[in-house]
Amino acid sequence: MLATYLGFFGFTLLVIVYTTYKLRKDSFSTAKGYFLAGKTLTGPIIAGSMILTNISTEHLIGMNGSSYKNGIIVIAWEVTSAIALVIAAIFFIPKFIRMGLTTIPEFLEKRFDGVTRSVVAFLLMLSFVVTLLPIVLYTGAINIESVFDFSAMFNISKNEALLYSVLTIGVIGSLYAIFGGLKAVAYSDTLNGVGLMLGGLLIPIIALYQIGEGSIFGGMRTVYNFAPEKFDIIGSPDSVLPFSVLFTGLMINQIYFWGMNQAIIQRAFGAKNLAEAQKGLIYTGVLKLFVPLIIVLPGLIAYYYFQDQFYETPDLIYPMLVKKVLPTYLYGFFAAVILGAVLSTFNSVLNSASTVFCYDIYKKLVNKNVSDGKLVRYGKITSVVLAVLSISVAPLVAYAPDGLYFLLQELNGIFFIPISSVIIAGIFVKQINAKGAKAGLFFGFLFYLLTTFVLKLDIHFVHLWGIEFVLNFVIMFLVSKYYFTGDYVQKVYENPSKKWPHVNTAGIILVILTILIYVLLS
Repeated sequence: MLATYLGFFGFTLLVIVYTTYKLRKDSFSTAKGYFLAGKTLTGPIIAGSMILTNISTEHLIGMNGSSYKNGIIVIAWEVTSAIALVIAAIFFIPKFIRMGLTTIPEFLEKRFDGVTRSVVAFLLMLSFVVTLLPIVLYTGAINIESVFDFSAMFNISKNEALLYSVLTIGVIGSLYAIFGGLKAVAYSDTLNGVGLMLGGLLIPIIALYQIGEGSIFGGMRTVYNFAPEKFDIIGSPDSVLPFSVLFTGLMINQIYFWGMNQAIIQRAFGAKNLAEAQKGLIYTGVLKLFVPLIIVLPGLIAYYYFQDQFYETPDLIYPMLVKKVLPTYLYGFFAAVILGAVLSTFNSVLNSASTVFCYDIYKKLVNKNVSDGKLVRYGKITSVVLAVLSISVAPLVAYAPDGLYFLLQELNGIFFIPISSVIIAGIFVKQINAKGAKAGLFFGFLFYLLTTFVLKLDIHFVHLWGIEFVLNFVIMFLVSKYYFTGDYVQKVYENPSKKWPHVNTAGIILVILTILIYVLLS
């Protein structure tokens, strides 16, 4: 047990010392320094922070549980992200950075009007606090409790142990976001990202080495030959994630998440320049091709060990596999890696939520002339309030760990398709105006609510995203044509920034590698 504690506190302390050292000369008294890391982030730092913001315990547990149950087909959630990152790097981020954006809703005001900006800002705040943050806290607490067994250690109930774990994770995560702003979040994420890659890869490597009796490749052949149907990347039309969704709603989801999601794209907004932002997105795309080794492959290996034994409870698979293959002296390090993944997502979303509130709600609607110092102070206060709300809501997940989780995931679908359709229209279609944009937002929300929660159509929800996206565009076109106010004239913004000269070449290579994965595994 001593080795577990040493590993856990050793790696956690390393992250704190490293982050403190990197920030020793920085000032966070200005809004630019606090919310955008002083525009100092480089490509590798951006990539590390993006990956850690994306991957948390719901991925390690949920994705591995899904691959155990449904096979490698779920890899589509990960590898197609690389294509979305290429699109964001080439088409989205140059426009956003040259416009000098701090938040995504700010783009909507510059392209359409202030009402569209405010509506989207409120929706983003709602989605952050009610959906993502409480789930991240609760699933993180479950993992930490499973490693340290605090309930037995302190002779308390499981619920009490989880409550204290939620509180501890929430407080630690809040400190990064509140006192260090985006730069503290980004640098701690980078080191935690290295830990996640190393710790996450240890699980399949050790397992395959044991299965192959000294040969990792031999172990891989054994796992494949045991259940080759689990490695069918195309799948059947009625599978959990049909191949056809790649051409309907899945790519829209990916483009929104990696190119328009404030919690992700804020790292690129904090880049030194456009070239570093593009490098960060491309590097992230490269990492996404390797992430399935951590959040998909272990689930396939678990099927070799456990077969259909846990088919009805796949979320138990990953913790069980960790305990089965990982040496006890590495438990502490692995727990620290898990904590890092949880903290990363929590503090990143917290920082982004406070940024949206300060710029898109407070400065826009309450006090347009607020000083930098006050804006930073309000950002910190907002982070505290949001953290307290999230910590308060997180234990409620315990009372409905299945139904509530999936309900919240469904609720997320209400937001991103309408928002993504309006942003894409704003970037690429000059004929769509503010009235059309608001009509698209309203129709999208109404359409998803009706088809998902009222009519409950027998259509795969990812296909439903694609249908909604197309209908949103039709509505926006019709309303804009009826209330025609003239085509949008692109403004010239005073933020000239040179792009990375290799971005197109790197993007093409990344897209080809993604396609090759499907060709080789089909």
